Amino acid sequence: MYRVAVVGATGLVGSTMLKILDERDFPISEIFAVASQKSEGKKIIFKNEEVKVITIPQAIDKKPHIALFSAGGNVSLQFAPLFAEAGTTVIDNSSAWRMDNSKKLVVPEVNANVLTSSDKIIANPNCSTIQMVVALKPLHDKYKIKRVVVSTYQSVTGTGIKGVNQLMNERNGISGEMAYKYKIDLNVIPQIDVFLPNSYTKEEMKMVNETIKIMGDENIKVTSTTVRIPVMGGHSEAVNVEFENEFEIDEIFNLLKNFKGITVLDNTSESIYPMPLIVEGKDDVFVGRIRRDESQPKTLNMWVVSDNLRKGAATNAVQIAEYLASNNLI
Repeated sequence: MYRVAVVGATGLVGSTMLKILDERDFPISEIFAVASQKSEGKKIIFKNEEVKVITIPQAIDKKPHIALFSAGGNVSLQFAPLFAEAGTTVIDNSSAWRMDNSKKLVVPEVNANVLTSSDKIIANPNCSTIQMVVALKPLHDKYKIKRVVVSTYQSVTGTGIKGVNQLMNERNGISGEMAYKYKIDLNVIPQIDVFLPNSYTKEEMKMVNETIKIMGDENIKVTSTTVRIPVMGGHSEAVNVEFENEFEIDEIFNLLKNFKGITVLDNTSESIYPMPLIVEGKDDVFVGRIRRDESQPKTLNMWVVSDNLRKGAATNAVQIAEYLASNNLI
């Protein structure tokens, strides 16, 4: 049994972490709901019981075995090392540690084997990267990926409650705080995060760099265009993959169907394919529209959809904790 802290417990991802810890019956002896000082004393419900929100310094003093962080990069940079010094294993959902060479970046279905008991700060990847690498892993193992071209269609929930509020306000004709520079309802915004000097956004370069680190292969070439759309429930991705080796479509289907964490939904004769409407509230990565790219050899197209608050964030973090616990690494 473990003492577990959820840092950022009052946010969208933090509250989802608490929900998933409950759903998956993670072995908890004591839960700590942690948030900023302005939320101290508020009450949240966990396993049908009230839990008072405490501050980060108070949580560090409790010396939990595990701290699941979803409170932003600056908070993580400041406080994750303090938890680690107290003996806590931190699983961080921000971008703070992802590209730190001394920290592991983990999607359990892909590379949990890299984890050791000495890893006290573990990075949870970007939501759009997580679902893509799960779909890529069995294919890379078999055919060896040369290049990936991905375009994303990302839910407003990826921006947090501000994004959700802006969309719903616009649908209801209410003026309110803008999470985006432009209206999101009945619109598509081809920018997620800030633009970098190379004209790609930070989100796009996360997908490039994180994929290479998680897959452990610097020879994989990745290019990305990330787009915010007015939906909730999950992120969608059109993924084009070029392999070094030839493949058969039937074998692709079998590899994906038999890989843990993937659900294949692909029956074009009945218009069956993954959509945010279908995947919301589920933990798998859903793959459909699987077909050969007829414009060049050894290349595949597929459509990948996943609940970004769950597998794209909270579930992946809890699965890391489960792996650590089951392998006595905490």
